Amino acid sequence: MSIKKKINVAIIGATGFTGLDLILLLSKHPKINLTHLCATKKLGKKISFFDKRISKKLPIISSLNNINWNEIDLVFLSLPNGEAQKIILKNNKKYKKLKFIDLSADFRITNKKIYEKNYKLKHKASTLINNALYSICEFNSKNVHKYRIIANPGCYPTSIQLPLIPLIKDKIIKFNNIIIDSKSGYSGAGKNLEKKFKHKNLYKSTCAYGLKNHRHICEIEQEILKFTNKKIKFIFIPHLLPTFRGILTSIYVNTKKGETANTARKSLTNFYKNSKFIKILKLNAPLGSGNVLNTNNCEISVCDSKIKNKIIIFSAIDNLVKGASGQAIQNMNLLYKFPESLGCLLYTSPSPRD
Repeated sequence: MSIKKKINVAIIGATGFTGLDLILLLSKHPKINLTHLCATKKLGKKISFFDKRISKKLPIISSLNNINWNEIDLVFLSLPNGEAQKIILKNNKKYKKLKFIDLSADFRITNKKIYEKNYKLKHKASTLINNALYSICEFNSKNVHKYRIIANPGCYPTSIQLPLIPLIKDKIIKFNNIIIDSKSGYSGAGKNLEKKFKHKNLYKSTCAYGLKNHRHICEIEQEILKFTNKKIKFIFIPHLLPTFRGILTSIYVNTKKGETANTARKSLTNFYKNSKFIKILKLNAPLGSGNVLNTNNCEISVCDSKIKNKIIIFSAIDNLVKGASGQAIQNMNLLYKFPESLGCLLYTSPSPRD
C-alpha cells in the first residue's frame, strides 16, 4: 500500500481506557481516517464525553452493526477476552483486504488448549490462530506486514520480554530461578476494577494478585521459547498500585560465569541501538515509571546487587501506551510500512485520572 494513501480505521471497544488512548493517538496520525468508533453503551455520544483530551471532530459512538465493512481497511479490537475472536471469525474470510489488530488475549496464545485453560474460555476461532502474529514490535518488525491478524501483546509481558529476551539470546543470564515482580497502575485492570478486586481501600493501597498462575505466564513462556529456544523457570507476581497508569517491573537474575551487570547493560544497549522507543539507562541508574507515562517508551536499568553473580533489571513502560495502544499503532505502522514511530511519539496531555 502506498504511504501516501490514508487508511480507513474502525475502533471496536472505543470507550475503555485503552480505546480512548488509541483514539487520542490515532486522531493525530497523518495517515489515518477514523471512520467508526464502536461501543455497546452511550451510543450517539461524542468521544469528548468520555475523554476531554480528544478535541478533534470524530464520528459519534455507534454500534458494531453500523460498520460498513467494505469501507474499512483496518480494525482495532479493544475488547474483553473472547469477543474479538467472534468478530474476526465472522469477517476475516468475507473481507479479504480487511486487517485486524487485537488488543485482547484471543490470538496471543498459539496453543488452543493452553488459551482455554488459562482464560477459561472456549476459542471459537482456533482455525485462525496460526494465521495471527504475536508482535512485540522490536522483535517482529520485518514480519508484521505479512499478516492480516496481529495479536498485540499484554502489558506485563511487554515489560518483561523487552529486557529478558536479548539477555537470554546473548547467554548473559541463567535460565532458572528468575524472579519477576511487576507493579502496575490500576487502569491495567480495566473499568470494571471494582468487580474484579473486592478488597477495601482499592484506590489507596497496594495489592498482589494472580499469585499461583497468572494468565500472562503462558504468554511469557511461549514467546521467550520462540525467540531464544530456551525454557526458563521463573516466578511472576503482579501488583496493583494506587496510581492510574504505568508499570515498573523488577527482574532478579543470576548471571553466567564471567558476566556482570555491565556486560548485561552492554548487551541490551547493542540490541536496541537502532530502537526508537527502548532507552537503556546508565549502569545502576534508579528507575521509576514517571519518565515513560503517556509515551510509547520503555526505559531499562541494569543494576548490581550485594550478592555475587546476581543482578537486578528494571523495566518501565506505560501500560496503556507501550503496553497497549502505542504498541498497537507501532504494529499498524509496520503493517502498512509507515515510519515505525509515526503517530505514537510522546504526547504530554495528562489522562483524565492521572
